[in-house]
Amino acid sequence: MFKWLLDNSLSNRLLVIIASVVLMAYGAFTLSRTPVDVFPDLNKPTVTIMTEAGGMAAEEVEQLLTFPLETTMNGLPGVESVRSVSSAGLSFIYVTFDWSTEIFRARQMVSERLSAMEEGLPAGVVPRMGPISSIMGEIMQIAIPIDTGKISPMQVREYADWVLRPRLMAVPGVAQVIPIGGEVRQFQVQPNTSRMAELGITHDQLEGALKGFSSNTSGGFLELNGREYLIRNLGRTSRLDDLKNLALTTKNGQPILLRQIGEVAFAPALKRGDAGFEGKPAVILGIQKQPTADTIALTRSIESALADMKRSCPQAWTSPK
Repeated sequence: MFKWLLDNSLSNRLLVIIASVVLMAYGAFTLSRTPVDVFPDLNKPTVTIMTEAGGMAAEEVEQLLTFPLETTMNGLPGVESVRSVSSAGLSFIYVTFDWSTEIFRARQMVSERLSAMEEGLPAGVVPRMGPISSIMGEIMQIAIPIDTGKISPMQVREYADWVLRPRLMAVPGVAQVIPIGGEVRQFQVQPNTSRMAELGITHDQLEGALKGFSSNTSGGFLELNGREYLIRNLGRTSRLDDLKNLALTTKNGQPILLRQIGEVAFAPALKRGDAGFEGKPAVILGIQKQPTADTIALTRSIESALADMKRSCPQAWTSPK
């Protein structure tokens, strides 16, 4: 066989040279288009389940959330291991499948199991699946230093949450953008219990009024002259004065407003951790890529998006780094 191949190659030198040149050209073309990934996907198909339960201790999270979810996920086809972490108010479950399992099929099976066991979890608790990423998925961190003499940490965090994060999430290949640091704006109500007792306001009345605040409602429709007119009650608002003037109940024909029984203001949410950059407070955004994304090409796309956003960044702010 080898002698036959050698004899035919020597007798058809031109054909062998042409075939070699074609194969070399094809190899160079393929090499130029082969994705080079400095952070390859090294872990097996894994689905992360995150559950938030405010007010629960770690023992309650383990008993009421983590253990039932673990038990349910163990029976899925192709599952090799189920690991979990339970802390105060948070539950993380990592469901690892074998190499032959396609990640989207794995997520579909997990989603079906989660939907089937919603009734077995405490009220108001909703488990959610994390994005498709890997242990090597965090490819970049972006820092927005905060100069407290020019701008507040709350404004910088709002810029990161509502401007920078949506723009980066729109870049193909980005799986998740997680901001930390700064201050998250909240409507905060601090009731005066003695004033509530004087006016006869109960805690249930206050809670019910706050739950119904800033929501639109529908009144059906009105049919007139062959046309249907939609009836709506537009109550959605983000103005602090509207919350202050929220009516809780009436007394002697006069409404009792929220500002009469407590203090209402914008205030930062309770912090669990913080972030800094070069010795200054900052907002840090961690960017995670999808397992199939090319790290080098994705990094260039992110840098291009950041360069475009710097043009619209207020002058009083420090540009993202």
